[in-house]
Amino acid sequence: MRKPRDYDAELKTLTDKAKQLKTRKQSQLGELVISTGADVLKLEELAGALLAIVASDEPANREAWRRRGAAFFSGERQVARRSAKGEHRSTVQNESGTLPLGGKDGAA
Repeated sequence: MRKPRDYDAELKTLTDKAKQLKTRKQSQLGELVISTGADVLKLEELAGALLAIVASDEPANREAWRRRGAAFFSGERQVARRSAKGEHRSTVQNESGTLPLGGKDGAA
């Protein structure tokens, strides 16, 4: 005779695993904010920049951000940071034709 499955125990195990994954994700996002230097921004500024990225549907912008992110993760952190610092103070389009996230008027 087969042993009956304990669905409650399995569900609890899955719930615990989901909580662990969520906690790890939140921790990694916090570490990312700190490692990029974005922790010096006001909370409203950071939230506004992230909302602008999420709302962007322009492939050129997203590809430029992806390349900068890849450069950051491949060890070119200082280059990516300097690039980000230089862009956010200007509303002029950069060489890839993308606008910076936050210009003088905060438009994205």
